[in-house]
Amino acid sequence: MDLDTFGWLLTEPGQRLLVRAAEVRTQGDLRAHDLLRREASAEQVAVTLTQVVLREKAVAKFGDLAGRMYFTPDGLEQATRLAVARHRAGRLNAFVTQSLIDLGCSIGGDLIASAEQGITVAGVDLDPVRVAVAQANLDALGLAGAVMVADATTVDTSPFSVAFADPARRGARGRVFNADGWEPPWPFVESLLRRTSCVKVAPGIPHDLIPDGVEAEWVSDRGEVKEAALWSGGLATVRRRATVLGDGGLATLTDEDDPVPTGSTNESLVRDVGEYLYEPDGAVIRAGLVTAVAAGVGGGLIDAQIAYVTSDSSFRTPFARGYRVIEELPYREKQLKAALRERGIGRLTIKKRGVDIVPETLRKRLQLSGPEEGTIVLTRVRDGGSCWLVEPF
Repeated sequence: MDLDTFGWLLTEPGQRLLVRAAEVRTQGDLRAHDLLRREASAEQVAVTLTQVVLREKAVAKFGDLAGRMYFTPDGLEQATRLAVARHRAGRLNAFVTQSLIDLGCSIGGDLIASAEQGITVAGVDLDPVRVAVAQANLDALGLAGAVMVADATTVDTSPFSVAFADPARRGARGRVFNADGWEPPWPFVESLLRRTSCVKVAPGIPHDLIPDGVEAEWVSDRGEVKEAALWSGGLATVRRRATVLGDGGLATLTDEDDPVPTGSTNESLVRDVGEYLYEPDGAVIRAGLVTAVAAGVGGGLIDAQIAYVTSDSSFRTPFARGYRVIEELPYREKQLKAALRERGIGRLTIKKRGVDIVPETLRKRLQLSGPEEGTIVLTRVRDGGSCWLVEPF
């Protein structure tokens, strides 16, 4: 999609065709294309149908707003899920952020979330089409904000309360894991973090890469780790934070909840497997706060290097999935197969951590049949493999 074609899409004829495309697409893509070609050019039909498809896909990230928004394929793929963006904007609002500059705003997802909070927003991006899409999204949702084409590394951010950046982590050959290969690169990110800013980074960012005085927050949404965010200046309150978003709202855990000092070993918290097993949320694991979960459920670790927590008490916690331990089963495959068949288990969920096992492959080899459903946990306990039959609660 080029700039001229997107500009046409925003005109009255373009909007009429967009509504028409959503109606006729229920008849199938080929039939819809044939019907729309009677009303517009091939290029106009293509961009219109593409928007309809992207809006359908965008519901997973933007919910009810998706039907009024505009997208590019890569812009949608890279966009922050709205629930996560709204959490970040809520934090900014709590710190009485008055204005924000988004350095690489893409299609404007984070601009939307911040503008909803009443924050004055501005965005820049090198891609003119993305800039046009971002502005159109703000306008379509009735939100104030300005967007322009500019190089993020040359923008004067001093007039704004907070600078926000989401460096591109994909190149021509796919995902870029080296921070120096991000766009803008890591040295620019470091320069931003010397002022009041927030930078979205990959969840796998090494802890030793995070500058002193910067808070790293890992965020999961409904059990899926979505991002890490680095907060600097007055926005930083702790060193490490795990935030879990779900149907029940938001819960957060920090290094201040962790009984094990940074840099210490976890050996003192290792204990035998008790009546309950807890699988920490991915954001908790990324933040290095598994021991904080152990403290929260009055338990310990099954192994100093494994992110499973055990306790003799049953707890409901947003930071971990809980299982009741039914019994220990044989770890060796032949004996495990016999034990599962003896219990009539035909449908099996396999959880694993710290062991070289592919659940799908093992499930096929077990060749189970039976009326019962079960869950097993395959893991390492004190340098040896163990298997536990568990029941989610």
